[in-house]
Amino acid sequence: MGEHDVAAVAQLRLATFFEGTGRTLGEDAAGLRGLIAGDGFEAAFVARIGDTPVGTCLLVRHELEPVHDLTPWLAGLVVDARYRRRGIATALVKATEAHAASRGVEMLHLYTWDARDFYAALGWNTVEISGSDGEKMALMSRRPRL
Repeated sequence: MGEHDVAAVAQLRLATFFEGTGRTLGEDAAGLRGLIAGDGFEAAFVARIGDTPVGTCLLVRHELEPVHDLTPWLAGLVVDARYRRRGIATALVKATEAHAASRGVEMLHLYTWDARDFYAALGWNTVEISGSDGEKMALMSRRPRL
């Protein structure tokens, strides 16, 4: 991801993950800038159609509040609703996995609330289900591949 993608990706992430949380566009953009300016281990991938960013996925060291001491994480996978069911999410997951494998990651983790079947079809294994009141969260893991 380059600087020219940050605003569009932050807007997509804000609408998908942070609606009603009080998180601002500026806060998410700053977080993305910090990620891409880091040491190269963490990464942000962007899918584009033409010049338009339509999806993103991150490799991060830490995800959510530390419920587990696991690291690293595939996080923030989102594809604009207008561009779904075209293989974009799968391509983003594979790019994230390949980057993780190239950095020597032996096990990659993610949390999902409603995409367990999608990830399972890509070879991810459910490790744990937690939550209550219909908000079931799955912790999944996978050995990344180049």
